[in-house]
Parts: sequence; C-alpha cells; structure tokens
Amino acid sequence: MGIIELITYKFFLKALIAALLASTACGIIGTYIVSRRIVFISGGISHASFGGIGLGYYLGVDPVFGAAVFGVIVALIVQFMNEHSSIRPDSLIGILWSLGMAVGIIFIYLTPGYAPDLMSYLFGDILTVTYYDILVLSITVLITIFTFTVWYKKILYISFDEEFMKSQGINTKIVNYVLICIVALVIVTCIRVVGIILVISLLTVPQAIAELFTSNYKKLMIVSSLFGFFASIIGLVVSSILGIPSGATIIFSLVILFLLIKGIQSIRTKLRLKHNLGKSKS
Repeated sequence: MGIIELITYKFFLKALIAALLASTACGIIGTYIVSRRIVFISGGISHASFGGIGLGYYLGVDPVFGAAVFGVIVALIVQFMNEHSSIRPDSLIGILWSLGMAVGIIFIYLTPGYAPDLMSYLFGDILTVTYYDILVLSITVLITIFTFTVWYKKILYISFDEEFMKSQGINTKIVNYVLICIVALVIVTCIRVVGIILVISLLTVPQAIAELFTSNYKKLMIVSSLFGFFASIIGLVVSSILGIPSGATIIFSLVILFLLIKGIQSIRTKLRLKHNLGKSKS
C-alpha cells in the first residue's frame, strides 16, 4: 500500500493530524525540558501517569482523563517537593514512578470484567486515535503556544538562569508550577501517539536533532517540531505498510534520523579539517 492510498483513509488522516499536533506540543515543551535538564522528571511523570489510567478504568471514566489528573498531581508534588524538601529529586521521581505504575496495575486488575489491552497506552497506537483525542491534543497545543507566547522571556531566563531572575526580584514559582503542569498535560495527551514508555523520546530526540542545526531557543522549538512531524510521517507510513507498532516505528525513525544527520555532519567536519590541513601544508 503506497502513501497516496493511505491518505485516502480516514484513520491515516487522523493519525497525520495527531502527529502534527503531538510534534508541535513536544517540540515546544521538549525544548524547555531539555534546556532545564528535567528529562528524568518528565520520564517519571509519564510513568506515574499510568496510575491515572488504571484509576480511570476502575472508575469507568476516560483513562486519558484519569492519567491527566494523576499526571498533573504528580507534577505539582514534584515541583513542591523540589522547593520544600530535602529529598533528592531522583529519589522522589523513583518513588512516584514506581507508585504510579503499581497503582495503575492494582486498579486495572480490580476492575470487573476482562483486563483491558494496555499495549496502546504503554507503546502507543496513533493509527487508532479518535476525533476526541485530536480535540484534546489541539487544546493542549493551544495552551502550550499561548503560555510560551505570553511568558517567552520568563521561560527563556528560567531555562538558563533562574537564579538571575530571582536576583531581579521576579517570582518564578508561578511560572514553574504552570510549566510543570503543561509538561504533564503534553506527556499524557501524547500517550495515544507513542505510549507511556516512548513518549519521553518524542520530547528529547527531536531536540537533539534540532541542536545539530541551531542553538537559538525559538528556532529549536520550530526545528524540533518539524523533525518530529517528519519522523512521524515516516513512522506512520512504514508501520502501515509493514504492519508493525506505529509508536515504536516513529521513535525508531527519529533515532535513525538523528544518527544519519550526526554522521553526515561528522564526515563533513572531518573532510573540512583535512581540506584546511592540506591548504596549510601547501
């Protein structure tokens, strides 16, 4: 089945829209996560949100809604404990990570009837996204863009020199709490795209690729979003043709893309050095 044929199917068009929205959200918030060096915290939030999925199944509500509530609560706890507790951040994340996964498993098995298929939540299945998923993603993207537009300068300073902002008498607490909540929302709403286990890759690998081309903060957000979407298209097409999991294929495409670009840049650098060395000798 070729890409032209795939586009004629509604499920593939919905997947493309979801990929565009997820790439945009992850491109923006992922740049913040990487620059703040809170990748591990984000990974902890994504895994802890599994508790909300289990709770959602048990209460009979949308599991993604349960994950969103659970994820935001965990994010707020992490931010609060970082500011007011002597517990090491990595230890705190480890506790919440394992607690969330444990709570999720317990509630899923307490739910009457057959245990639900968790593969789409753990590893993602973008080809099965619904219009509701797209609506939720759209709202998340709008919230993210609005926040980064209004607070761009504050976010930029917080990302690289929060102590300077504090020394200028600027209160960074509100910004930090709002941003950690948005991190949680982006993570949860992207679960349907690549899953709990792989979502952190969608937040970090495109940024690693973008950093090969620019160090400008705005450009990093744009370039990483574009590469995320490009890899998503490749992953969608390949997964549809080969009948393999879409989430894993998208992440695999991203990593291969990073290795290819990094390899090409390394070769070009070596060739340029050899050329300059040859000129200096002559």
